[in-house]
Amino acid sequence: MAGLVVGIVALPLALAFAIASGVPPEKGLYTAIVAGFIISLLGGSRVQIGGPTGAFVIIIAGIVGKHGIDGLAICTMLAGAILLILGLARMGNLIKFIPYPVTTGFTAGIAVVIFSSQIRDLLGLRMGGVPADFFEKWAAIFGALATTHWPTVAVAAGTLAILVGWHRVSRLVPAPFVAMVVATAAVAFFELPVETVGSRFHSIPAMLPMPSLPEIPSAGIAELVSPAVSIALLAAIESLLSAVVADTMIGTRHDSNQELVAQGIANIFSPLFGGIPATGAIARTATNVRTGGRTPVAGMIHALTILLILVLFGRYALMVPLATLAAILVIVAYHMSEWRSFRSLLSAPRSDIAVLLLTFTLTVVVDLTVAVQVGVVAAALLFMKRMAEVTDVSGITGSVGENEDGDVTFSRGRAVTIDREPIPEGIEIYEVQGPFFFGAADKLREVIGGIAKPARVVILRMRHVPAIDATGMHALEQVLDRCRANGGEMILSEVRPGPLRTLLAAGKLQKFGRRNIAQSMNSAMRRAMVLVEELRGLAAPPDQRG
Repeated sequence: MAGLVVGIVALPLALAFAIASGVPPEKGLYTAIVAGFIISLLGGSRVQIGGPTGAFVIIIAGIVGKHGIDGLAICTMLAGAILLILGLARMGNLIKFIPYPVTTGFTAGIAVVIFSSQIRDLLGLRMGGVPADFFEKWAAIFGALATTHWPTVAVAAGTLAILVGWHRVSRLVPAPFVAMVVATAAVAFFELPVETVGSRFHSIPAMLPMPSLPEIPSAGIAELVSPAVSIALLAAIESLLSAVVADTMIGTRHDSNQELVAQGIANIFSPLFGGIPATGAIARTATNVRTGGRTPVAGMIHALTILLILVLFGRYALMVPLATLAAILVIVAYHMSEWRSFRSLLSAPRSDIAVLLLTFTLTVVVDLTVAVQVGVVAAALLFMKRMAEVTDVSGITGSVGENEDGDVTFSRGRAVTIDREPIPEGIEIYEVQGPFFFGAADKLREVIGGIAKPARVVILRMRHVPAIDATGMHALEQVLDRCRANGGEMILSEVRPGPLRTLLAAGKLQKFGRRNIAQSMNSAMRRAMVLVEELRGLAAPPDQRG
């Protein structure tokens, strides 16, 4: 029953997403059938419903406009291969690290673009091709407002009324399906002169096509790699987000890597049957759960339901008014915009606001592919900056003593108790706190490099360093080389297991010397005092050496 209900919900959405993407309506149905079946059969979530979604609308339209249908098919298969590799490489969890401002920014941007693309069909405007550029598009829309077709507006308004208010009548029968049937019947009964699917596309095949390989575009595959990466990234984000929502609803835990594998296979096979990119659909997955779906069988029945409708009633889809599908997409865009989340992020730190607005603006004005890539890079750079700010390198000055447990303790400034002795001459102690990555490596070089007369022994305390990267190790080597060039030595104290394994794997422990890797501050101080005496003896004239 859940599969039947979701199949009915998916029918008008599949038609609408395909038309909005600039491809024939049947391609949306093929995608929901083929990709939807594979995603449910092989996916890592028990209740995931896959198919075409609004996230792909603008990127598909851009690819089709530039490379044609065959270019889109190749691009979708490349994206499927990328998803498959990510899943097999067990990188599903990495997708969860895409920053929230990035996903909110491009999702809201997609919603604005979808809304903008539906105004012509919503108002029945008499205009030629709609410009792709956002500002040119709205200029053309305003210029054509005088041609508004009021019967079309009436159909769109009636559809919107049903979509908004139907939940008060019934939650079992889906509102999009009811709106589509009622609007189609009204147009046919009253013989309203509005544009329909049939008047624009003429026919919808009543069966799945035989699988066939697309032709490689004359420009080659290289130009398709970038949009393929964007499709793969969007598919991964949408599907895993949908799976998380489903987990919350039914109390399960999905396998993110298996989900990516299923998404990859689905996007490889979908174009072979004339389909477009597919991913997990949050709204349809939630509908599946709410109507009782608890196993992958519901998702497979959803795909078979659409296939049955295509075979038996496909010819009636030609009678659906385009204004009705436009109204359905307007509601989809509204829910997709997540305007409340967008508004709440405007009170976040300024760096997050910058990433949000940058991603949103690029999605609307330039291109979704550019927006996703720039947004992720900008968020990564800001993350690096924050990590560098979190990490601190400071010198310890004052006195040193032992507490009741025999551990060395420090006091900044003058010693206040008689049992504390000043830090011995010739020894400098520094402490690093936080991840020692490339963003923070310069801090160590600056702090120690600012010393006019280097100490004979530098102790670097690393008890609060959870991780270190290659740049951090290089900075340590530079400080060590500087110490040795000035006749001194460096000791690493209290190195945690993670950084210690990194140093060992990189073969750096031999350069530092195992005796200069101290497990505690006590042993570091004892080793430093021995080194100070040894270095003083080496620096003394030959006749004064002990």
